Amino acid sequence: MKEYISVSLVIPVRNEEHYIVACMESILNQSYPKDKMEILFVDGASTDKTKDTIASFAQDHGLEMIVLDNPKRIAPVAMNIGIRVAKHDILVRLDAHSAYPATYVEDCVKTLLSTGADNAGGLVRTRGKGPIGRAFSQVLSSKFGVGNSGFRTNAQSGFTDTVPFGAFRREAFEKYGLYDERLCRNQDYELNQRIRKNGGKIYLNADIMLDYFCRNTLSGICKQSFENGKWNVITNKLCPGSMSVRHFIPLAFVLSVIGLSIISIFLRPFAYLLLLELGLYTLLDVVFSFKNADPGQPNPWLLKLILFPLFHISYGIGSLYGLVSMHKYK
Repeated sequence: MKEYISVSLVIPVRNEEHYIVACMESILNQSYPKDKMEILFVDGASTDKTKDTIASFAQDHGLEMIVLDNPKRIAPVAMNIGIRVAKHDILVRLDAHSAYPATYVEDCVKTLLSTGADNAGGLVRTRGKGPIGRAFSQVLSSKFGVGNSGFRTNAQSGFTDTVPFGAFRREAFEKYGLYDERLCRNQDYELNQRIRKNGGKIYLNADIMLDYFCRNTLSGICKQSFENGKWNVITNKLCPGSMSVRHFIPLAFVLSVIGLSIISIFLRPFAYLLLLELGLYTLLDVVFSFKNADPGQPNPWLLKLILFPLFHISYGIGSLYGLVSMHKYK
């Protein structure tokens, strides 16, 4: 008979009423024994029906789900609250904007224990709702869209730099510290970098895959991209080395377009460099827009043709804003 180790699931939530049921249903359907899972939701002062939905779902299905309050509302604080309250020595960090296959918890725990890693996780399969959401999900699964982000672009199993969310040994937090509460975003990257920097290991199991639901409106995509770009710069200032080169390519693109545009006013040859850069970008945009990232599904190439530059430019402008405003962060 297989023996299961008790685990604590920690799920930060804030205004997730449209996604929380899918997340909870996937928890309900886990192969891991329910009496071996402690389920902790940490709510960041939700103003919608998130807490009520959790309570009614738990009651309807006979599950014990603990809801903790996070008055500071940001994810790293939520995780630290959950880690401190959690009873068990294996902690699985889940995201409320996602759904998980039935063996997710079991596979993460098994991978964590068999590899000796401090954090183990899998791949992200990005899902979208509606035409814009489905198109954007393919942008986020494309190497033109997100570069060499392995967990988004079907990397192979092995030790790596980061994984989405992940399953941790409690001793990893005791040894390397908790989440950095200065970071509204990128706290996972920073923690994983700190673990690796101090001799720990992160393992990606390509047989594990979760579904992440991306933004599905143009305004939502622009806002999220802007904030991600901004926090990349701020995170790199507060925690040097925690971000990869790929996180700053949109910034380099935006700066080069601005710079070449200004210089070409005075020096005409630079106008040709600008045209060359924009031409190459447009070519890549067309090629990757027609390439289907999800075989067997419709390829919304026209939407992707718009979303690739919208995503990259919003991201780059956010990073530029981060450069201007990073003096405020210490």
